[in-house]
Amino acid sequence: MRILTASEMGAVDRRTTQEFGVPLGDLMEAAGSAVAAFCLRQYPAASRVTVFCGKGNNGGDGLVAARVLAAAGRTVQVVLLGRGNELKGEAAAALARLQAEGDDVSVLEVTDEPILANPFDNCGLLVDAVVGTGFKPPLRGLALAARDLVEGLNVPVVAVDLPSGWDADSMEQTVKGAFRAHAVVTFTAPKLAHVFGHLTTETFGPVVVAEIGSPDAAVRSETGLTWTGSAKALAEKPRGMNSNKGKFGHVLVVGGAWGKAGAPSMSSLAALRAGAGLVTAGVVESIVGMVATVTPELMISPLVEAQGVLRNLEGDRLQRLMKGITVLAVGPGLGTDGDASEFARELVAKTEVPVVIDADGLNAFAGKTELLQGAGRTMVLTPHPGEMARLAGMTVKQVEADRIGLARRFATEHGLTLVLKGWRTLVAHPDGSVAVNTTGNPSMAKGGSGDILTGIVAAMLAQFPNDVARAVEAAVYLHGLAGDFAAHAMDEHTVLATDTVKHLSDAFRYRVKDADGLTWICGLHGQNFRRHGTAQ
Repeated sequence: MRILTASEMGAVDRRTTQEFGVPLGDLMEAAGSAVAAFCLRQYPAASRVTVFCGKGNNGGDGLVAARVLAAAGRTVQVVLLGRGNELKGEAAAALARLQAEGDDVSVLEVTDEPILANPFDNCGLLVDAVVGTGFKPPLRGLALAARDLVEGLNVPVVAVDLPSGWDADSMEQTVKGAFRAHAVVTFTAPKLAHVFGHLTTETFGPVVVAEIGSPDAAVRSETGLTWTGSAKALAEKPRGMNSNKGKFGHVLVVGGAWGKAGAPSMSSLAALRAGAGLVTAGVVESIVGMVATVTPELMISPLVEAQGVLRNLEGDRLQRLMKGITVLAVGPGLGTDGDASEFARELVAKTEVPVVIDADGLNAFAGKTELLQGAGRTMVLTPHPGEMARLAGMTVKQVEADRIGLARRFATEHGLTLVLKGWRTLVAHPDGSVAVNTTGNPSMAKGGSGDILTGIVAAMLAQFPNDVARAVEAAVYLHGLAGDFAAHAMDEHTVLATDTVKHLSDAFRYRVKDADGLTWICGLHGQNFRRHGTAQ
């Protein structure tokens, strides 16, 4: 699923009508019907609905939604910001059909702000169809007055395309001056704001994409950005009936030090839960007993140490360590004492299997990034902004100022896959493409979350060695998704990194499309919208 700019979305609509012969009116009918279907399924108790409509095509989508909602038995009021005779084209046609078929729908034409003082008695749901993708902030006049009115109402809001007043090309997490929204229904493909912005008032507010009739060939983009959730299909393929553990790879997790037994333990457990056929933890002798107790399915390969730290690989130690291994994960809890960093660099240099490097494995290459070359092998780095700053020789602030550009440059220059963690984790590939992840939540801000991700990435590479890009994207998406399920099941303050592992099964079973064919970019269908409380 490509991520588009506002101008690219306009080009998609024009291409759909001009090159593929789909009338714009049909697109509007499909869009409004999708909004209505979402409202009916997600807010079944909302018997009275108020739809705020602008005079453009976004308003036309809202007029279609109003007609469909009325036909479904809802009491609907349309608040049209302007006069009906000011509408043009498909929007005018949508209003005419509403007036012809929706006998019970009241249309309030607002030409002056005092008219907006209408109390909206007993309204159970608001639909925001004032302005959409083509709008450039700020809101003014009647739109601003309507926004201020909605802000003071204790009623959920479903935004059509975008919360009115939010720039579709914005990559900011939050903006000021836009309508609030509890849910967003957009069309054809997500725009930049849908994936980089937190558009809803609640942590798990839905942002969904409805297919309205634009052929895939009409959807073109130069951003080089896609959505990680599309790759989840890779994890949904049934395993063959003649499967055995050897078909799903053997992961070796190398890490740990005295006092840091938890990190390799969590990575190993996550790799097992994410589907790797075999997992071995390579840890120093002093913590073998602790790591071995994480689960009986985990195998252990003790590493030689001196005074609690790793020693360089010598003689046939490397051959014995790597026997049968198909994916290597280096770094969780490794530490930087003694020869640990040199050990990590040597291990990466002397092996050829796919490798995932995280935590102190990454720190071992700070100032030595010329050694990180993925040409001829699969190499995946999973830094958080601090680790990325050390690798790139810059500050965290500089990393955060150009996340996409930095991730893309580093991945292409070093021929590897870079998972830059943070708000909207990025997966940058050697070809310059970047996938954006939209799962995950504040409950995952705990020690160990990165170790879990390392294990999941390694496990997916072990199972899908010939589909690296999708394997890594799916791993990142699944990790955040499992965290979302954990936060739904528990209070967000109490979620531990290992709780995400417990919910990996929920994540694997989940499907990004709901029963109505809507793709959920954010939120979980069938779950609460709110961070706390009951479902709507």
